[in-house]
Amino acid sequence: MTYVYDAVRTPRGKARADGGLAWASPPELIRQLHDALDRRSDQAAREAQALVLGCVGQVGAQGGNIALVSKLYAGLRDDVAAYTLNNYCVSSLSAVGHAVGLIASGQAPCVLAGGVEMMSRVPFMADRADWYADQSFPARARYIPVALAADRLAEDEGVDRDSMDALALRSHQRAQAAEAEAALIRSRIPLVKADDTLAPSTDECVRRETTLASLAALPPAFVDLGRQYEAALEGRRIDHRHTIAHAPPICDGASLALITSDRFGSPRARIVSFAEMGGDPSASLLAGFGAMNRALDRAGMTLADIDYIEFMEAFAVTIAKFLRDADVDPERVNVSGGHLAKGHPMGASGGILLSTLLDVLEARDATTGLVVASGASGVGAAMIVERMR
Repeated sequence: MTYVYDAVRTPRGKARADGGLAWASPPELIRQLHDALDRRSDQAAREAQALVLGCVGQVGAQGGNIALVSKLYAGLRDDVAAYTLNNYCVSSLSAVGHAVGLIASGQAPCVLAGGVEMMSRVPFMADRADWYADQSFPARARYIPVALAADRLAEDEGVDRDSMDALALRSHQRAQAAEAEAALIRSRIPLVKADDTLAPSTDECVRRETTLASLAALPPAFVDLGRQYEAALEGRRIDHRHTIAHAPPICDGASLALITSDRFGSPRARIVSFAEMGGDPSASLLAGFGAMNRALDRAGMTLADIDYIEFMEAFAVTIAKFLRDADVDPERVNVSGGHLAKGHPMGASGGILLSTLLDVLEARDATTGLVVASGASGVGAAMIVERMR
C-alpha cells in the first residue's frame, strides 16, 4: 500500500512583479515546503529517496532540471534522485502518481512529490515550442490555446454564460469563507522572506468584490485569440463564452507531498487508486473526466462512494459540465473554493488540490476523497484517497 504521509502547499500569489510570491525563487518555495514537511512529519521527510516535481515552464528560473536544482538548494541528501516532468496542468498530480509507482514497485520506501510554477518569472508558453505554430500537423492535432478549447467545449456542450458566472461567484465566495476556517487551510504553509518577515499568507487572486452583476458585465475574453488560430480551428467561428473571470488566474505557487510505504506510521491518507489518461486533443479539457472514471473503476467505486471532491476548475466549462452531468452533491465539491478564485500555478496545481482535499476530509470528519485534474491538448489525471483515522 502507498500513503500520503502529509501534503502541503504555498499560498498562491499573483503572477506579476509585485505579486505576493514574486520575491522568491522556485527552489526557495520548494525548500520552505520541504522544511515544513520535515517539521510536520517528525523528520520522516529526510528518509525520502527521490524528489519528483512537476513544472510546465522549464526554462530560465525553472530550467536546468528544477527538481535537481531544488534538491541542491534545499540541502537534501546527495543520494536522493531528482527529476522533473511536464504533463501540462496535471504535472504535480502526475508527479505524485510516479511517486506511488516508485513505492509500489519497491524502488523506494519514501518519495517527495509535487510541483512548482513561478509564472511571474516564467510566463505562459515561455518555452517557445515549435509545435505552438507548426502547421504540418493534422488540424485536430495542432496546438490550440486551452482558452479556445474551453470556449469550443462550452459551445459543444451547451454550457451557457449564466451557469459559468454562477460557478465563478461560488468559487470566490467559498475561497473567502475558507479563510475563516483554520482547518481548511491547515496545509497552506506561511512563507518567510530573507529578512525573517512573513510573506502574504492568503491566496492573493481571490476577488472579494465579485458579484453576479460584475461578472455579467465582463465581455468574452478570447475573441482575438480565436482569430489568431483560425487555421487550427479549420475556419470554425466559435461562440466565445468565457470571460476573464471564467479562466483561472495565472499565478505563482508550489506543492509538495510525502508519499510513503506502510513502513512509516501515522499517514494522513491511503492512496486507493490513481489514473492518468490522454484524450482527444480537439476536446482537450475532457481527459480529466476519463481519468476520473478510470480511477473509480480501479477502486471498484462510484461517485456515490466519494465524500468530497476537488475538481480542478481548469476553466468554468469543466466544473459546469461536471456538476451538470454527474450525480454529485455540489456541496461536496470544491468546498473551499477552486482555481477560478485562487489561481492556477500550472505545474503545482494537482498537488495543491491533493493537500486541499486532505484538509477538507479532516475538517469535515469524512473518509474518502477524489482529486480530478485536466490540462491542455488532452491530458488528465485523478486520484482517490482514504483518510486514515
